Amino acid sequence: MSAPHPLNQAVVAQALHDLRNGQLRRCHAMGFGAEELEALKEPALVSLLINATVSWCSVSINRDVLKRLMMRMRDMERDIVAIDRMLRLGASSDMVQRFFGLTHQEVALRRDVIGLPRRKGRHRVLDEQEEATLWRRWKAGVADRGLGLDDEMQMLSLAMDLSETMSIPLVVAWTAIQGWIEQERR
Repeated sequence: MSAPHPLNQAVVAQALHDLRNGQLRRCHAMGFGAEELEALKEPALVSLLINATVSWCSVSINRDVLKRLMMRMRDMERDIVAIDRMLRLGASSDMVQRFFGLTHQEVALRRDVIGLPRRKGRHRVLDEQEEATLWRRWKAGVADRGLGLDDEMQMLSLAMDLSETMSIPLVVAWTAIQGWIEQERR
């Protein structure tokens, strides 16, 4: 004897779940009519449908939606790489929240996952020479990359590069850069 078709089981389980939660439109979108939904109220008919060895339903792929989901996955992977880099370079939780929407708890968890120690206290302040060097490199980076002062993601990328090359915490570099941008806007 053949085994029940797994697609039938999945469709009935989903339909029953949707019915219990008042999602009639989802049941209709799957192809169920009023008569079939009424039949799902009878345990004997549900058992017959679940245990049928022949498939009474089919799957169709919405390729546009599938492609968008796959692109979103790539974006998420890129975001994770950027978040990890930010944290390793000394970004604050507020910075990560601003750019990627993670809560302070999610940032703390991410720090734990990548093995960063818990930071205590404030970040150090740049001395005069470090600030002057950062400013010169920032101005050169803005010019070389043709950045607009309003392009925060590109400015973040530059700040990460500067933080890395100068071995200063990203939050310190970012704070200085934001101050200079404010001055330039005045």
